[in-house]
Amino acid sequence: GPGYLLTLGRWRRGLGIAPQSRVDNKSDFLGKRPHRRHPGILQLSRVRLPQVLVDAAQLLLLESSMPNMEKKVQALTNYLWSRHLPVEPEELQRRAVHLEKKFLENAVLVLTPDSCQMEKLCGEVLHALRRTTYHWQELSYNEGLSLVYMAARLDGGFAAVSRAFHEVKFAQFPTIQARLPEFQPQTLMDFGTGTGSVTWAAHSTWGQSLREYMCVDSSAAMLELAEKLLKVYTCTLIVATSLFSSTGGSGSGMPYVPGVFFRQFLPVQFDVVVSAFSLSELPSKANRTDVVQTLWRKTGHFLVLVENGTKAGHSLLMDARDLVLNGKEKSPLDPRPGFVFAPCPHELPCPQLTASKPLACSFSQAYHAIPFSWNKKPKEEKFSMVILARGSLEEANRWPRITQPVLKRPRHVHCHLCCPDGHMQHAVITARRHGRDLYRCARVSSWGDRLPVITPSELPPSPAQDPPES
Repeated sequence: GPGYLLTLGRWRRGLGIAPQSRVDNKSDFLGKRPHRRHPGILQLSRVRLPQVLVDAAQLLLLESSMPNMEKKVQALTNYLWSRHLPVEPEELQRRAVHLEKKFLENAVLVLTPDSCQMEKLCGEVLHALRRTTYHWQELSYNEGLSLVYMAARLDGGFAAVSRAFHEVKFAQFPTIQARLPEFQPQTLMDFGTGTGSVTWAAHSTWGQSLREYMCVDSSAAMLELAEKLLKVYTCTLIVATSLFSSTGGSGSGMPYVPGVFFRQFLPVQFDVVVSAFSLSELPSKANRTDVVQTLWRKTGHFLVLVENGTKAGHSLLMDARDLVLNGKEKSPLDPRPGFVFAPCPHELPCPQLTASKPLACSFSQAYHAIPFSWNKKPKEEKFSMVILARGSLEEANRWPRITQPVLKRPRHVHCHLCCPDGHMQHAVITARRHGRDLYRCARVSSWGDRLPVITPSELPPSPAQDPPES
């Protein structure tokens, strides 16, 4: 009820209690729904790929007769998950200067005006840099590697993007009593389409609402593979070989899908623009900046960015988020600003990255893997995402996001939350202290859901007590 309070104070080990926040009762968030269906719940049940896609993937792999496929899939998976961002030239220069000073301080070398000594110092610095610097390499997706990527990442990518689209389709802001009109996009652009998992996930989410897909990839082998997987797909598909090229298409002959169109130039904007696991394939921060700015200019409503749930993936997503939010360039075609739609409940620096021990803000989505011989059981896809939207956020209140698995204990629940004030909070919720509604909502919530509470910074000062102290 309205008199109940929530514990959401600054981080206290084992407590995290500050009797100031409360359940968001003013929006009547529950209505007549049971607690297990409160509007903060966004977790999907275990995702299953369309059977036609599963059959097509299995058939393509069977036809390829590629040896040692299981080992190649495992090797590629391990490589992608252990991958770091490429080291920028400025950082490399800083490290070289640091190593040079270190060698001189430790008297490893005694320098004289002799050029041989200088060359020896440079050689030592270069040798140390090679040993300590991550060697990022661009992956060249030929026909063989594209098939391996399909076997390794098609189902997991489909699951992660489906979860992100679910956020766009069903999320509502907490102070709106009636559900928002369901978003029905008509056009979508997929940058770095790969095997086409975004197209399949979008069709599974919005169905016949989407009339046009623009699939963009620099790899001709990947585009050909995506088209083969789409042979049984009956929606309109537009294929371009590169976002920045003036020509597109895959050559002559009849298209795989009826109603396929090829365009020489990209349309001005799309309702939804997606980049899934593609920004990490770009060789430098400057390249990522150019691509994100281009994708944002192409965005009519939502820009959906998804990467692996690692510190590297999360970090580049936060860079992209800040680039859009702080971008001063105004498109003459669409001057509307951007805001964070999900998952962040704020637009402040990410508290996960500014912590003393930075962590990735990631989510998990269960899915049924394609039944290849090495996929024996259902899996979980760990991913990071950020969804940016055009316009301005008029709602004053945002619900905190649950950033870790909820710990359910006898008569209390532990929730780790990212709050609208830009801080991480540890809430220990009980029915006695916080009321039945909030306790039951917390108990049925999962990692990635939102908790329907108002945090202290959003409450007006109570006449009965002083405002909470920071």
